[in-house]
Amino acid sequence: MIRITALGLSLLVAAPAHAGDVGIRVVDASGAPLADAVVTIHPAAGVFSGPIRFPWKLAMVQRNISFEPSTLIVPAGATVPFPNEDKVRHHVYSFSKPARFEIKLFGRDETRSYTFKSPGAVALGCNIHDRMAGFIKVVDTPFAMKTDADGMSIIRSVTGGRARLTVWHPRMRARDNEVTFDIDVPASGDLTRRIQVALR
Repeated sequence: MIRITALGLSLLVAAPAHAGDVGIRVVDASGAPLADAVVTIHPAAGVFSGPIRFPWKLAMVQRNISFEPSTLIVPAGATVPFPNEDKVRHHVYSFSKPARFEIKLFGRDETRSYTFKSPGAVALGCNIHDRMAGFIKVVDTPFAMKTDADGMSIIRSVTGGRARLTVWHPRMRARDNEVTFDIDVPASGDLTRRIQVALR
């Protein structure tokens, strides 16, 4: 069950600095910060129709028998490379509804790619190494960010007005591992909220 209290969803900061910047701090039921939660915002006014670009590299690397990063945010329609930097071969797959695919065995210094067309959460595995697990969150909004080690994410220059805020994490105890709230983004000034969630 998701635990959202008046304190957990209270307004913490509202300073007249960068217009439309939204800060979201995500914590677990004990109040500990939750890293690698994906925060997205969909303004009621809509988003621009051009291509979505993020400042991070859109690649899922296999290194040290793991996926790096463990969670990657990409826009719908992005073609994501899967470079193998390990000495062993990998066989990447997903059975997730937004993207069911297999990238069959490929070795060190080889790269394979896949195009993610539909928004949603894609869980990754390796048929050779059972302990490998990673996630690609495919989004249809430019307003998206992961939380850092302090559970904090800051999304810049969000369109002012009513908006839908979604927080996703693979261990969240909720339908589709996500919770959604309505927020009001100020026309000027910053908005910061603290959101408390329950984990599996």
